[in-house]
Amino acid sequence: MKPYREMSKEELLALKEELDAQYREVQAKDLHLDMSRGKPSAEQLDLSMGMMDVLNSSTDLKDSEGVDCRNYGVLDGVKEAKELLGQMSEVSPDKIIIYGNSSLNVMYDTVARSMTHGVMGSTPWCKLDKVKFLCPVPGYDRHFTITEYFGIEMINVPMTPTGPDMDMVEELVSSDPAIKGIWCVPKYSNPQGITYSDETVRRFARLKPAAEDFRIYWDNAYCVHHLYDDDQDFLIEILGECEKAGNPDMVYKFCSTSKITFPGSGVACIAASPNNLKDIKKQLTVQTIGHDKVNQLRHVRFFKNLDGIHEHMRKHAAIMRPKFEAVLDTLDKELGGLEIGSWIRPKGGYFISFDAMEGCAKAIVAKCREAGVVLTGAGATYPYGKDPKDSNIRIAPSYPTKEELAMATDLFVLCVKLASVEKLLETM
Repeated sequence: MKPYREMSKEELLALKEELDAQYREVQAKDLHLDMSRGKPSAEQLDLSMGMMDVLNSSTDLKDSEGVDCRNYGVLDGVKEAKELLGQMSEVSPDKIIIYGNSSLNVMYDTVARSMTHGVMGSTPWCKLDKVKFLCPVPGYDRHFTITEYFGIEMINVPMTPTGPDMDMVEELVSSDPAIKGIWCVPKYSNPQGITYSDETVRRFARLKPAAEDFRIYWDNAYCVHHLYDDDQDFLIEILGECEKAGNPDMVYKFCSTSKITFPGSGVACIAASPNNLKDIKKQLTVQTIGHDKVNQLRHVRFFKNLDGIHEHMRKHAAIMRPKFEAVLDTLDKELGGLEIGSWIRPKGGYFISFDAMEGCAKAIVAKCREAGVVLTGAGATYPYGKDPKDSNIRIAPSYPTKEELAMATDLFVLCVKLASVEKLLETM
């Protein structure tokens, strides 16, 4: 079929009639499918069930230093947990603080602490007239929700195939002292699956911010989430690059096991410079006596080492890869050449990013919902839920079964076609 833009009004009307009929057929199936969030499937959760057996009532619950993990204490995490997550984060254990089950919680705390008490002695953000954050777009909606909650002004920065537009980042950060941070998902980004290039990471490390309390919020959520054994993206380590550039304190690095083991019962951490860790611990000593050390021990004894994590993630990839490929192959087959959408084929992460014709995303999502498939809301990948082009849609293939995913993807491409035809007819 030729590109839709090259069709006459009569051809588009005939196509619309055909697509409307197909849509009514799907509606009659009364589907109830949810592709709105990047949740692991039950099959993926089953991979970690062995973790429930590594500890029992007769297990020695002391860590390698003799700490009784059933009791109070150890503010920054047990030694072997810091070693394991340090390996996963590619930093030494002494740069790690282990938290509870959620890295999102750690990021929220980090912004909240900056609001109320400042960063390493700087003025608390709540006492400033204006606080701004840079937000690479499309990006992770929950990042934007945190900064919006605290009344922080968010500035869109376009993503490129190598990461955020660094010319724009460098100019804004160096010229505006109200800019205090930037959200980053540097590996297999949410939602596009882009990994920052070496040059992008080094340019981040060499930033010269006007604000002394500017921080890079480096959410390395998908650091081990590859889809392929023989074709993986590589990301250079940001803390080391910042040290080389003379900016050791400029980054907070976050990660967790949320999509590795159990999302509700994982282990999260922050990696940062000694100065930053000292600052963070001032708050942490007030907030808690220590996080769940039994869960830290459970994870360590289940995985044993980084090789154990990698082996575990190969099992995740074996489940995820066919789902990603099924969606992408359908997009290629059904939409390729029609010039009504574009997409990226990621090598890892949890999402597929689809860019529809301008002004069509909300209509596509609404049509899917009306036919029984719930997608992430159009606009969610932009601050304030406002996609200026109304074009980006985040597809989350992980949770549905293969059969459900096939039905959902078929409906999605049908809705893309239908919304695109309607948009083109509006302009005639």
